[in-house]
Amino acid sequence: MSLPATFVIDAPGDAARAAELRRIKWLATLVLAATLLLFIAAKALLHLHPAFGFVAAFAEAATIGGLADWYAVVALFRRPLGLPIPHTAIIQGNQHRIADKLGEFIEVHFLEAAPVEAKLHQIDFGAFIADWLRDRKRSGDLARFVLRLLPEAVSATETSGLMTFITRRITTQLMSIDLAPLAAGTLRGFVRDGRHQGLLDDILRALHQTLTQAETMAVIREKIRAELPTLLKLYRADKFLVNRIVASATAFFDEVRSDPKHPFRGEFDRMLLSFVDRLGSDKTFADRIDGLKRDLLARPELGELARNIWSNARSFIERSASGETQVLQQQLARMLVEAGEALAGDSELRAEINQGLVAVLRTVVAEQKSGVSSFISDQVKAWDLGQLIKLIEINIGKDLQYIRFNGSLIGGLAGLVLYSLEYLLRWL
Repeated sequence: MSLPATFVIDAPGDAARAAELRRIKWLATLVLAATLLLFIAAKALLHLHPAFGFVAAFAEAATIGGLADWYAVVALFRRPLGLPIPHTAIIQGNQHRIADKLGEFIEVHFLEAAPVEAKLHQIDFGAFIADWLRDRKRSGDLARFVLRLLPEAVSATETSGLMTFITRRITTQLMSIDLAPLAAGTLRGFVRDGRHQGLLDDILRALHQTLTQAETMAVIREKIRAELPTLLKLYRADKFLVNRIVASATAFFDEVRSDPKHPFRGEFDRMLLSFVDRLGSDKTFADRIDGLKRDLLARPELGELARNIWSNARSFIERSASGETQVLQQQLARMLVEAGEALAGDSELRAEINQGLVAVLRTVVAEQKSGVSSFISDQVKAWDLGQLIKLIEINIGKDLQYIRFNGSLIGGLAGLVLYSLEYLLRWL
C-alpha cells in the first residue's frame, strides 16, 4: 500500500498568506466579540432609551449570524471545538466519497471523446516534431541516445533467437515468391518503356569491339582455315573471309545503332516479347527459375555472406556507440535534421501525422480513462487530509473568513429589520 501523500507548505507566498489568514481570523473573532459585548451593553441600557432596543436587536442578530458562519466554516474542515457534532469535519469525513466523485467527474466531464478530440485537434503535433528534429543539437542528442541503445538491441537480437527467426522467415518468404511472373512483368515493363533498345545498342557495341579485336579475328580465321579445302588455303582465302565477315557484321551493327527504326529493332522487340510471354506462361521456364532460386538460397556461401555482413555491421555499430567513429552518429543526426526539414515543408504529411496521432491518443484516452479515474481516486484517498486542509485554508481560507464578516453584517441587518417591524406592530 502506498504511503499517504504529503503537502509541504513552502511555496512562495505561503508564509505571507498564512499570516494574513491568522490576522483575518482574529479580526472576525474580534467582530464577533464586539457584537456580543454590544448586545450586552445595549440590553443593559435599554431602560434608558428605546433606541438601545434597535442596537440590541442588531447586535444580537449579528452575533448569531457570526456564530453560525463561524460554525459553517469550521465544520467544513474540522469539528468545532473538537466536539463530535454530526455533519462536521465534512472534508475529512467524506474523503473516500469525494475521491470517488472527483475521479468520476474528471472521467465523465474532462475525458469524454468529443472534448478530448477537439483539444487534440488544436495541437499541431507534426509542426512540433518538425521543429524538434530541425534543431541540430536535439537531433544530435537523439542520434547519440539511439546509438547507445543499438549495441544492446543487437546483442538482445542475437541471444533471443530473433535473428534465427527473422532469417527463417525471410528464407521462407523468398522461397514462396514465384519469380517467373515477377521476371516477366519486369521485362515487359522494361520493353514497354523502351529501355531494351539501349541494351541492344550496348550489346551491338560490345560485339563490334569484340569482333574487331585481333585476338578474336585470329580465332575466327583459325576456325575457317580448318574448314577450307587445301587449294583455298594456298590463296589465303581464310583471311579474306574473316575480313569480309567482320566488315559485314560491323557495318550491320552500325546500321542498326544509327537507325532507330531499323527492322532488326522490331525483330528484337518481337523476340523479347515472345520470350516474356513464354516466361510468364511456360511451366518449364518457371520450374527452371524456381530451381535456380532454390539452389542459390541453399548455397552455404550465401549464409556465410549474410553472417559476415551482420558481423561487420555489429562491429561498426559498437565502434560508433563507443565514440571510436562519429560517422554513423553524424549521418543519423543529419538524417533526422533532414527529416525535420522535409516534414516542415510538407503540410500534407504533417496533417496525416496529426490525424494519426489524434486517432491513437483518442483511442488511448477512451480505453484508459477509467484507469485515470481510479488513479485520481486512489491518490485522493491516500492524501494526508490534515496537511491538505492546511494548504486549502492558506489559499482560500481568507475568503472563507469574510463569510463570517458578511454573516455578522447580514444577520445584524436582518435582526434590525425584524425588530423594526415588531416595534411598528406594537404601535399599530
